Amino acid sequence: MTSCTEAFGDKVEGGISGFFRKIGDFVGSKPRKTIAAAILLTVICGAGFARWETENRPEELWVPQGTTAEEETIRYQQYFASSTRFNNVLVQSKDAGGNVLTKETLEDAMQMHMKIASEIATVDDEDYDLVDLCVKGSAECVSRNDGECQCVITSILRQWNYDLTTLQSDTDVLKTINAYGSTEDLKAVLGKPVFSEDGELVSAEAFTLSYFLEGRSEVVDGSEVDPINEGWELDVFLANLETVSEAYPSLSVDYFAGRSFEDEFGGAITGDLVLVQVSYILAFLYLGATMGKVKCGPGSRWTLALGALVTVGLSTGASFGLSSAFGLFFGPVHSLLPFILLGIGVDDAFVIVNAFNRERNDSRKSEDNEGIAARSGRALARAGASITVTSATDLVAFGISSSSRLPALASFCAFASIGIFFLWAFASTFFTATLVLDERRQRDNRRECLCCVTRKQDPGDEDDGFEEDMYSRYFRNYHAPAILSKAGKIIVLLAFAGLFSFGVYGAINLPVEDTEREFIPDGSYLKDYFEATDDLFPSRGIDLFITFEGGDLIYESRQELAELDSRLTNLSTSAPYIAEPVSEEAYQNVMTGLYDYLKENGSGKIGGVALGEDMWPTTEADFVLTLANYTSRSGPGTTYFQDVIFSEDATELLAFRVNSEYSRLTKISDGRIIDDADRQIDAMETTRELLESWDDLPSCFPYSEKFIAIEGFKIIRKELFMNVGLSILAVGLIVFFTVASPGAAILITLNVACCLVEILGFMYALGIAIDTVSVINIVLAVGLSVDYSAHVGHCFMVKGGEDKDRRALESLADIGSAVLSGATSTFLAVVVLLFSSSYVFEVLSRQFALTVALGVSHGLILLPVLLSLIGPQPFSSAEVPDEEKKDFERKETEGDETGRENQNSSDDSD
Repeated sequence: MTSCTEAFGDKVEGGISGFFRKIGDFVGSKPRKTIAAAILLTVICGAGFARWETENRPEELWVPQGTTAEEETIRYQQYFASSTRFNNVLVQSKDAGGNVLTKETLEDAMQMHMKIASEIATVDDEDYDLVDLCVKGSAECVSRNDGECQCVITSILRQWNYDLTTLQSDTDVLKTINAYGSTEDLKAVLGKPVFSEDGELVSAEAFTLSYFLEGRSEVVDGSEVDPINEGWELDVFLANLETVSEAYPSLSVDYFAGRSFEDEFGGAITGDLVLVQVSYILAFLYLGATMGKVKCGPGSRWTLALGALVTVGLSTGASFGLSSAFGLFFGPVHSLLPFILLGIGVDDAFVIVNAFNRERNDSRKSEDNEGIAARSGRALARAGASITVTSATDLVAFGISSSSRLPALASFCAFASIGIFFLWAFASTFFTATLVLDERRQRDNRRECLCCVTRKQDPGDEDDGFEEDMYSRYFRNYHAPAILSKAGKIIVLLAFAGLFSFGVYGAINLPVEDTEREFIPDGSYLKDYFEATDDLFPSRGIDLFITFEGGDLIYESRQELAELDSRLTNLSTSAPYIAEPVSEEAYQNVMTGLYDYLKENGSGKIGGVALGEDMWPTTEADFVLTLANYTSRSGPGTTYFQDVIFSEDATELLAFRVNSEYSRLTKISDGRIIDDADRQIDAMETTRELLESWDDLPSCFPYSEKFIAIEGFKIIRKELFMNVGLSILAVGLIVFFTVASPGAAILITLNVACCLVEILGFMYALGIAIDTVSVINIVLAVGLSVDYSAHVGHCFMVKGGEDKDRRALESLADIGSAVLSGATSTFLAVVVLLFSSSYVFEVLSRQFALTVALGVSHGLILLPVLLSLIGPQPFSSAEVPDEEKKDFERKETEGDETGRENQNSSDDSD
């Protein structure tokens, strides 16, 4: 008697098969109209490109929406909207580890600087030099305030007014450098300084030469551009530094420009897009070689292979157009989508071709167009449920992640979901139509490319129907017997239990890391710069700005604010890891600067207001006037010009900021110095708690440009496991409603879950950290690993009979070839990307390779073993193998004969 569950499964299977049979019949009878309709649909969807938007701003890509960091950034930019571009040079001696503070190297460095400061960059027919573009500050030099001395430049070269003649006339350069400031001030600008016992500077391996440019950025087509500053950085700053070794023989430099990261990362991505094109070529070659015969002629399918790639292309174009129409933006990581859709699309193509081949029972010459159309219907009825379950699970896996709080991840997954839908639709229609036309071509003995030309018939071309290919024979004669033997089952279960245990260990220990540096390709000057910075300035950390609001409260708390350094002392070795406020580079407070100035000089030169016994102005109005004069462009405290915000009439102080920095928050991983994401999270959260505890001070909040990335670190692990967990749950439900068997659905879902855990474990072993790129690939792994298992699980359900071992064997012989071919084509494309120099493609290729290897192993090894042991009963519509039919008929016949003999015996006794 059929149970309710079995009846439900039969009904679902029959419904899906019937639906696809109708599609197959229609496509088979009208292939050209189907192809035209698919192309027309793509063109219609392409109208969405009119709303095409790109987005490259990090804060719009990687910043979680609705976070505290986002609120802090908005508040901060309300006061301090202008951004500053940082350009830095680490000046070193050409002799590694040599003393850079010799007169020869200093003179060469001065000449290098003078050339950078004086050369002109022409942008849009306008000329610009350093003075035109720099952030203006106080008299940065010892005795000058004109030329570059009015610019904010951090370097010991200011001791000679950035003038070569002054330096050349100096007879004791070390004495002049020692006058730069305190020991801590010198440590902030010198790399590996050496001091004598009495605290005098003796030598150093490097010094900084930092240029700060006024931000002039604007948003154009989703990208933040600053053409004027970028032009100067390219034509003057970088151009001069690239030739230092030839122009200044005593120097060696490492350098960083405001445009460097975008140049290097963008260049790596653009260069590696060629590898994606190569991967498509490899996919085409493999498709053509495995779908049919390699040699052009009867049985060859090179044109069909091209049709499979066109299917992927149409799906990509239609999905991009429709996604744009929905208002989704296209970001840097979206360039992975054509490759991902290729990997999923070829799998569907192999499944459909496999079904189409197996439904051919006679020679091609005996089939007319109606016969081929009927075969198309039977083939899609056979393959439809299989590609539906995989497409639905892929779509839902990406759809769940499209709700991510990370905009780049959400947009990417939404694009992918729409692309997968079109892959499913076009594979069932467009690709099947090309398959029908190709089958007609082969029947009529027409050539591949010149399809109108009929080739001479060769008597050896005749065939009687479908014959299993090499892969199918391998699965039937070798693979399945090996893993389905008693010993084979034990070995498989033990091996995969070990793999799963390793996966659990790795998943638990998988870290979240700041992988920003990994986006820089090997061989880039930026890698050299960061390595030199880690070596020469190990204590330099992330900038931190503490913003105080409320003018009247600021005046009331003036003394406490001037002594704020006491509250930031001894915080460097544990959270919040704020650097000791012992140098100008590590701590800058306008209230401290004003108070020190008033104590030493009075207010005569900055307004002449009356001062109280505490050396502060006696009224709030006088305080605001004094502070405004002190921090004006011509005032003695112009260094703090950008740190204070007044009302439009300059009668009220709205806010001021204190500049600080964190200690160096890095760690060693695989022999590399990388940023420590966990400590950065602790630093950010503890800093907020510290500032909230200052209830005796005016309202304040912290801001760091790095906070937006650190907020991403906070949620990325949660996003990973939540999205994967929800995806697996959704996969289980979808598999249940499409495979329509609780037992098969549970086994497939568990198989996929184990596979994902093992992928996480191998990520840990390979040093792949949790970041946005790896999370995208894990979401992709959910879909791909389902593909390999669902095809086998569904095929098992349509194989009739009581012998589960035989059903598993027949399933592997039937669908194993298509699954392995799809996996192999995906892996071949991945092999190309293993040679990529970009972090995005490198991680993609490694995780893709893991997914393919583990996914196909679970689908073609572990799942058949589990199905053979505890697999469910087949659908009632499943075909019973011929051998079992004969056994059944033989037993039935024997039973009838036995019955007759018994009846005769009974008659005789009577």
